[in-house]
Amino acid sequence: MRIDMTGEAGDPGRPNEDYASAALPSAGEGGALVVLDGVTPPQDGTGCTHGVPWFTARLGGALLELATSRRELTLRRCLSEAISRTAAEHSSTCDLSHRRTPQATVVTARWDERSVEYLVLSDSVLVMEHPHGSVTPVLDSRLHQLPPHIGSLRRRVRELPEDSAERGAARAEYANAVEALRNAPGGEGFYTAAADPAVASLAVTGSAPRAEVRALLALTDGAARWSEVFRLGDWTALLGLVREEGSEALVARVREAERADPHGAAHPRGKTHDDASVVFAELGTGAQATRPTTRRPVRSPRPTGS
Repeated sequence: MRIDMTGEAGDPGRPNEDYASAALPSAGEGGALVVLDGVTPPQDGTGCTHGVPWFTARLGGALLELATSRRELTLRRCLSEAISRTAAEHSSTCDLSHRRTPQATVVTARWDERSVEYLVLSDSVLVMEHPHGSVTPVLDSRLHQLPPHIGSLRRRVRELPEDSAERGAARAEYANAVEALRNAPGGEGFYTAAADPAVASLAVTGSAPRAEVRALLALTDGAARWSEVFRLGDWTALLGLVREEGSEALVARVREAERADPHGAAHPRGKTHDDASVVFAELGTGAQATRPTTRRPVRSPRPTGS
């Protein structure tokens, strides 16, 4: 088994708000990985005195511990319990009802000799590689399925002159409209792990026989930009790059692409540089599959509420 991890802040002057970790299998048990992408707070704060890196470290640590030690629990239950534990650590000092209380996207997976389980919440990505080289990206696509007026606002921002007052005002309007859909009831928004454990019930989850999974690749959206924003290759090519050159090479390629388009003219994005984290777990051969496995991306259903 091989584990390869990289995490890099998008801005050297700010702490990395991502979290990445993995647990190697112990005797008679399986392994697990966790990748979180902390949501950068607005300038007016979050109601929390600790900050996003504090939150992601505690949520990620709790989730990894639960996923490995409480294998009788589903990953949704593990995430729910991890959110509850983390909330309890600062509920007496912080306003967890604040709309931007620290929060994060989530990818977690665990495996043993029988099966591979996975969970994805929001726009981080898990890529599963099968024994004969095909891959399955597991995606929570709700952030890309927002109501039509969100797309209209985004297009308006991009059409206005860079650094103009009009573009600044349009960007603020767009940001507020998206923010109103974060963890909103009614099923038209998108969801991140914050202080409400019920959000775990809305995560994309699934499992596969261990024999059908050769490797797992978890990415925050800052690393997934290589495919999703810069279109430098598909998910198969991205996983191949990490296998051949390592997770650091993927992040380096993303940084090169960001520097080549600093204003987002060719490849629009919210930030010039974003925190980027990668965990690659090569599980080994295990029991070999008898034939190739080809699947379309696993995407979230429309949410029906918690």
